[in-house]
Amino acid sequence: MRAELHADGGAAAASEDFFRSPVFLGAEGVTHTLEAGPALIPVIVRDITGKGGLRDAISPYGYPGARMEPGAPSPAPAAVDWLATELVSLFLRDRVGDPPALAGGTERSRLQFYDPELGRAVRPRLAEQVRRNERDGWVVDSRRGPDSSATERASFHALYTQTMRRTEAAPRYLFDPEYFEAILSHPRAWLLLAAVGSREAAAGAIAVLSDGVLHYYLGGTADVALEASPFKNVVVAMLDLADGLEAPLNLGGGVRAGDGLERFKRGFANSERPFRTHEVVCDPQAYERLAAGRDAGGFFPAYRAP
Repeated sequence: MRAELHADGGAAAASEDFFRSPVFLGAEGVTHTLEAGPALIPVIVRDITGKGGLRDAISPYGYPGARMEPGAPSPAPAAVDWLATELVSLFLRDRVGDPPALAGGTERSRLQFYDPELGRAVRPRLAEQVRRNERDGWVVDSRRGPDSSATERASFHALYTQTMRRTEAAPRYLFDPEYFEAILSHPRAWLLLAAVGSREAAAGAIAVLSDGVLHYYLGGTADVALEASPFKNVVVAMLDLADGLEAPLNLGGGVRAGDGLERFKRGFANSERPFRTHEVVCDPQAYERLAAGRDAGGFFPAYRAP
């Protein structure tokens, strides 16, 4: 089975699901579709700086996986001839659930899930904090992204940016307002904002529906609201949205297994699912030359390790 690379901006891999939609692929800067048998994989092809025209590829953020031919088995990476792509390596984030883009893969983390069919299991302490905020006047407004106003989108951008700077997130996560304009134009995206009365929103989230799962995608809390922590109320509103859609909610995982962020999300979850990635060396000789002498730990590709 021979893999081929098509410079179509991911058009061949596009679908109505959020993480493979033209809106999302465009916002993420997807450049190509990688065709591997029945799998059509949206990727961002990147130059490897200073290496004489060598390139590699990475999937966009989130859980894009691949567009698959119905009923076709997922190809095993070892059964694919990757050399024709003229890539050194491929890093692929798979979708949550079936069908996977490729067989096997690396389990990167355990995602915290709320499945409406299993009933709510919010940790009592968190539930009491949510009720306290409600008594203090916090209300969460939830609406489809295309129905959100420019003011609401600007409020979300402000509180999200404050969160990323406070947590010293990588520059890749500091999105400009145009990014939010784009993704919130998708009919399967929702904007949830928490505020007291007519005050500006101080916590919020974007949730998106993809592959039958409602995903918590991006969110945060403004600096002024950290003590109240109204993001807990935003999470409960996402649980309500999942109930209404009759879809499981993916709350994501932590930065590292078992960290505070994962424990927080576990307080609202009632199940877990794996998140898998695929690390493919397309040109073994070129990869070995580039990675020689690098102590990358678990980072892939090794030659891009910090």
